[in-house]
Amino acid sequence: MNTEQTIERPALDKGRDIARKLNPELEAILAGRYDTALPGFAETLIESAYGRLYARDGLDLKTRQLATVAALTVLGGQTAPQLKVNIEHTLAAGANRQEVLEIILQMAAYGGWPAAINGINAALELFAELDGSDTASAWDSQ
Repeated sequence: MNTEQTIERPALDKGRDIARKLNPELEAILAGRYDTALPGFAETLIESAYGRLYARDGLDLKTRQLATVAALTVLGGQTAPQLKVNIEHTLAAGANRQEVLEIILQMAAYGGWPAAINGINAALELFAELDGSDTASAWDSQ
């Protein structure tokens, strides 16, 4: 008798598909960063966030990512690393730089100017990294 059982996890499969659209290396990056300290964390995050929330009907991936950028902006400066990652994912989901910046600016009404300015700075830093330039000229290359 075979004691190994294969457990179907459709949410994990869906989550992996969505995560690959945003960043083909996302699961490996998460596993490399967290799974030594928290075994299975990457899989849990992919399954729950991407396989259950992002996979829902009603919003396309671009809209979900723009909402994520808005939420992280309002949460403030401590979310800068996650904000930059999600801005990059938002671009991969089809948004352009102007849309990202407008969403962040709109959050000044809800999270305050400091949060919006921190978000704009995070976006400009990411754009510069993507362009291989300094922050000041990142916008010019759009």
